[in-house]
Amino acid sequence: MTTPRLRARREALLAEPGLTGTAWCRTYAERCDEWLREVFAAATGGESGLALLAVGGYGGGELAPGSDLDLVLVHEQRHPPTKVAEAMWYPIWDEGVHLDHSVRNLKELRGAMGDDLKVALGWLQARMVAGDARLAGEAISRADELWRTRAPKWLPLVDASVRERHESYGDLAFLLEPDIKEARGGSRDIRLLHAVARVSPVLAGVISAPGLVSAADLLAAVRVELQRATGKSANRLLLQDQDVVAGALGYRDADKLMLDVAAAGRTIAWASDDGWRRVASWLHGPRGREHARDRPVEPGVVLRDGEVALSVDADPAGDPSLALRLAAASAELDRPMARSALDRLASEAVAPEGAWPPELLRALLRVLGAGRPGVTAIESLDQIGVWLRLLPEWEAVRSRPQRNAYHRFTVDRHLLETAANASALTRQVSRPDLLLAGALLHDIGKGRGGDHTDVGIALLQELAPRMGFDVADTAVLTSMVRHHLLLPDAATRRDLDDPRTIEMVADAAGDTTTLELLAALTEADSLATGPSAWGQWKAGLVATLTARAAAHLAGQPHTPNQVPLSPEEQKLVDAGELGLSAEGGRVTVAAPDRAGLLSAVAGTLALNGVTVRSASTRTEPGSRMAVLSFDVVPTFDVLPNWSKVCDQLRAALDGRLPLAERLAERERTYAGRRRPTAAHRPSVTVSTHHDAATAATVFEVRAPDAGHVLFHITQAIADAGMLIDAALVSTLGAEVVDAFYVTTAAGEKLDAGAADALSEDITAALQPVVPEHL
Repeated sequence: MTTPRLRARREALLAEPGLTGTAWCRTYAERCDEWLREVFAAATGGESGLALLAVGGYGGGELAPGSDLDLVLVHEQRHPPTKVAEAMWYPIWDEGVHLDHSVRNLKELRGAMGDDLKVALGWLQARMVAGDARLAGEAISRADELWRTRAPKWLPLVDASVRERHESYGDLAFLLEPDIKEARGGSRDIRLLHAVARVSPVLAGVISAPGLVSAADLLAAVRVELQRATGKSANRLLLQDQDVVAGALGYRDADKLMLDVAAAGRTIAWASDDGWRRVASWLHGPRGREHARDRPVEPGVVLRDGEVALSVDADPAGDPSLALRLAAASAELDRPMARSALDRLASEAVAPEGAWPPELLRALLRVLGAGRPGVTAIESLDQIGVWLRLLPEWEAVRSRPQRNAYHRFTVDRHLLETAANASALTRQVSRPDLLLAGALLHDIGKGRGGDHTDVGIALLQELAPRMGFDVADTAVLTSMVRHHLLLPDAATRRDLDDPRTIEMVADAAGDTTTLELLAALTEADSLATGPSAWGQWKAGLVATLTARAAAHLAGQPHTPNQVPLSPEEQKLVDAGELGLSAEGGRVTVAAPDRAGLLSAVAGTLALNGVTVRSASTRTEPGSRMAVLSFDVVPTFDVLPNWSKVCDQLRAALDGRLPLAERLAERERTYAGRRRPTAAHRPSVTVSTHHDAATAATVFEVRAPDAGHVLFHITQAIADAGMLIDAALVSTLGAEVVDAFYVTTAAGEKLDAGAADALSEDITAALQPVVPEHL
């Protein structure tokens, strides 16, 4: 009877829908063991003095569908058993399985481990598959002994390699398309903790934590279903595969799956950090620690062996502020909280009944005011379940992915990062306590359905008084939540020289205290959102808007005061004809103002592989020269030859370059190369604001960032015979949000009928160019 091949055994397991996750991985490892014993027996023909060992992930007894087989053939001969090795490896290759193999005698083992840290790590999970049990045991014993003697040298190197990998792959919890294996918080981190636990006793409590086990099981399940669905060995969970994996695991949608994946990644990342900190402390020993008597820090809190700990007489059950005071001391001293203290808090700490005592609010503000270390401290309280006892409203935002490229973090981490950024801005405001609290809670309404701002306002009206804020302060915090997008939206989508813009912002803020808090919150929030959410251009617009709104609140009349042209811009304007200058990712075009100018520039840039991230336009009084400024990045490779771009722009304006046809051709050519940047396809919306400007009608357009949308929007406006007085263009990840100040050819506002017609024209122009895969 012919025994089934390995490939057939694996396919049979993949065909069992009820076999998933860790159970699948262990079963597949067992099938590999069975098959390899058969191959070993055939290859050796009963020859003694040979042993086949599994190392690395396979040695750990778990294999994903696309995993490599890490094998070592150990022998006692003077020369390598080459024929046996070839008879062993070739059948594996014939099965299409990736193989990492080596042949060693006992003397060579020491040198191989010493020369290659990866080899040494593999031996931490070594086990016998087939052959001479005595020889296999001797090899494993020698590897263990070598680890015991060289752990002080090797473990810091392993720790450094972990940090390097984390830097390269990023945080699993915060990635739009995470690598389930290699990212920080991925399955490699948990596997490594188990391996190192073999030589470091301080990890026993870490790897046995129930939360860590369930997190590892989830990632194993995701990895198996990803490779089952794609038929590939890839570990990166792409957007296109997330719904398929979610369905296979019984989730209603990928949003819920990715929330659980993010939570698992955070749990594993926290355990990994904690584990490696314990290993470092263990390696240093008592001489490397601040081995002395407890040093009191504040009531119930001491500094012990370089860690912030609870004193013997501390009472977590009777002191609601103790957990946050411990976290505050940890953040202010930038020392970790002792695991013994965290364990006590997890089992004994209680939430206050009713309103917070004043010392609890003070402790929270201390943690937030400590900046970046405060994020680490709160993360620790969150991982042990104490943070939710204090702020149960946090549950809805906890580990919630935002699932687009614009937002860097999950919602909860975004709030903590915003508060950390705000801590550096507290000297710019008269109420730093409100800035910190507002930063922490400005998005607290997300994850509950409906408009997150409206939900957040309702939550704050209950939460702020419970935390200890009085009626007046609660009103300010509520206003911060209601208007946390006021300044960035107005600065990037409204004409700052128009009195209507200034009046609108000043009226919404209501007073200078709230205005300065909103300005600081805008900077902190934008920095925490992602690299494309804040820059010199946006910061300058927000600062100008804030200053003008403050002047209005102080009773000073607004006088239009356009930012003066730069010397290069002035040179282009003075030339009185089409001109273009570029420096890095900043492009400036000056030309006689005319209908369709912006459309021609946008189309020409797109034709040359340039993606516009932000843009603004203005017309210089008296000269009738329009100045168009763009922040750009290359769509695929490098920025173009700008002299060639200028020549093409001139041809487009003269009617010699059919932009629409050329762009359609380009879109067909490159459609397959565009990667999605959000889980959910943004919709196309066109809104009209008749009262947002003094002398123009404002059209705000939201659409997916694809299909040369800026060209098609502006072309629709030009085709309607309308003029664009000013345009403010910005890209928010997968979505563009553009505002256009439009007038008739006679320079007047549009009436209601014309505005409605133009809205329909813009919408119709965008529908054919928005790809369905976004």
